[in-house]
Amino acid sequence: MFLVDSHCHLDRLDLKPFDNQLDGALEFARAQGVDHMLCVCIDLEHLEDVLEPARKYDFISASVGVHPNEREGRDPDVDELVKLADDKQIVAIGETGLDYFRTKKDDADWQQMRFRKHIQAAKITGKPLIIHMRDASEDTLRIMKEERADEVGGVMHCFVEDRETARRALDLGFYISFSGIVTFNSAKELKEVAREAPADRMLVETDSPYLAPVPYRGKSNQPAYVRNVAECIAELRNDSLENIAEQTSRNFFELFPLAAKA
Repeated sequence: MFLVDSHCHLDRLDLKPFDNQLDGALEFARAQGVDHMLCVCIDLEHLEDVLEPARKYDFISASVGVHPNEREGRDPDVDELVKLADDKQIVAIGETGLDYFRTKKDDADWQQMRFRKHIQAAKITGKPLIIHMRDASEDTLRIMKEERADEVGGVMHCFVEDRETARRALDLGFYISFSGIVTFNSAKELKEVAREAPADRMLVETDSPYLAPVPYRGKSNQPAYVRNVAECIAELRNDSLENIAEQTSRNFFELFPLAAKA
């Protein structure tokens, strides 16, 4: 069985259970069948920390981008993003997008401008987008459409919206990625999305160290726990874990073909 954790933050993991060694967390993940991981960047100040494991291990790839909630630090223009993305370990642009949970909508112009820059950089580089969308679905999808994000494609990471929003993202050519949230009892609408999503457009992720799935909810997340996400989706779709693992892994490498060469 081959699983891919399509979105994790290896530079931010709680490594205390592994004697503060990343190797221990990676071995733990691989023992659960997790044989590739995409380490996602959220600020440029820690880009080297994101790239380090990707340079060391051929089963790890990386992205470059600035999270919509990051107001401190460097705010790159399109040219800088394009230049930074010219690294064989970087397979995607992001994470980027909009998040109005902590930022009021009427104070979000800077988020929208940053998002547009990331889409433009993705189109220039040909590297897919990793999109974060929280309490901002209308503006996110509108900007994706205005900037022709469909020309490069990508993934709606940690998807938590309803079926209609999923359909609109799918219509733009994007993939839907499910995190540990899908295992929560309260996520009834999200479970419906997971049941109905096209098999060839699904990914699984942990977003570790955040959003640990049941039965680890409330604890620090690990890439190994993507197996629990896949098990939940298999149960929801009346399918086997092996089939879900195979399908979502194939989807990952179709979306991020450079990851196979990283």
